[in-house]
Amino acid sequence: MSAPLQLTFVNFAAKSYIIVEGKKNADRFFIIRTGKVRLSKEVQVVAEESGDTLGPGDFFGVVSTMSGHSHIETAQALTDVTLISVQKEQFSQLIQNNAPVAMKIIMQFSKRMRYLDEALTRLTLKDNATDGSSHLYNIGEYYAKHNQLNQAFYAYQKYIRCCPTGENINNVKEKLKKIAPYIKDPQQPPKPGEMIRSFKKDSIVFCEGEPGDELFIIQKGSVKIIKITESNEILLAVLKSGDIFGEMALLESKPRAAGAVAYEDCQLMAVNRENFGQMIKTQPQLIARLTTLLSERIWIVYRQLANTQLNNNLAKLYDMLQIQLDKKRIDVDTFTNYSFDFGLKELINMVGLSQGDGVTFGKKFMENKTFQIMNDKLFVKDIKEIAKQNAYYRKMQQLEKTRLGNKPA
Repeated sequence: MSAPLQLTFVNFAAKSYIIVEGKKNADRFFIIRTGKVRLSKEVQVVAEESGDTLGPGDFFGVVSTMSGHSHIETAQALTDVTLISVQKEQFSQLIQNNAPVAMKIIMQFSKRMRYLDEALTRLTLKDNATDGSSHLYNIGEYYAKHNQLNQAFYAYQKYIRCCPTGENINNVKEKLKKIAPYIKDPQQPPKPGEMIRSFKKDSIVFCEGEPGDELFIIQKGSVKIIKITESNEILLAVLKSGDIFGEMALLESKPRAAGAVAYEDCQLMAVNRENFGQMIKTQPQLIARLTTLLSERIWIVYRQLANTQLNNNLAKLYDMLQIQLDKKRIDVDTFTNYSFDFGLKELINMVGLSQGDGVTFGKKFMENKTFQIMNDKLFVKDIKEIAKQNAYYRKMQQLEKTRLGNKPA
């Protein structure tokens, strides 16, 4: 039998700062018992969907604590407050003893992630006309245009299933007839109750806009998370063994917010709603892992949103590389060189540059001979160069901001 969970109560007077944005080594989060707390950010790119004032039962600091990154917000007491302090190592025991707390955190994180992801899409993927399941037609068109017929076949089939009265239904049926003879070894739907599933490289796990009621845990191989626009496949992340994805559709009963494609041959474990509910009660370590992953993703999206506020396109490219290093906790004092999981085209798409700007600034970026393309992946000979360039452009932007601020009206 495990020892009883010992939680600490802490008090803060009105106007006191509880956590400060940018502070590292977050080791605990807080649940409000009494009083009110206000959250704020140095760069408020989008307003928080749930507002910035929290009250009893609300929590804050979970993202930084569970992800192990620096704080992404400042919390200040609006009134005298009493808080429950929860250390990171206590989280599994907390949710084991109180499943509703676990679900509240996970559901809030899932909604927050979807809201932030939609905001990032608006800012960076301006030509992405996603409209729920109807976007499956655009995905099929993209794959057909690039002669990826197996993927186009999958997306078209999903469109017919999800949009039987859609405006493109007849067109899709005709296209399916034309490409069907060229489809070799088409993907088979899973058998009832089949939890362990294998996917060959480049096969679709699910498409953006497709309904979903399962999350997936990667057991072997890797999966890339993508968005499809009219002209590009945008790489959002490369997930590997032990990672979890697809949880937002399961939790919120909404269409998939992004697509998932096997980056290499992989084996996945599918978890449906019924199994997930049982896991919350019996496997707190898995729920803690999911919370950690959601925290990591939210932290990354906040960094990406801040990236959109940089006023120089080269600065955006260097900053995005810094985000990827921070995400994987690459220590510049330990690593000399580094090979990223993506190439220059994917980097340009990550920051939302237009095709014209992508060509122009991609060439300028590669004028820095510290970077090379090796096996279609971006390689840096000295990762300190990324931090150096990032610091330079941030200093230039701050000087410009100061200059404009001092300019007579």
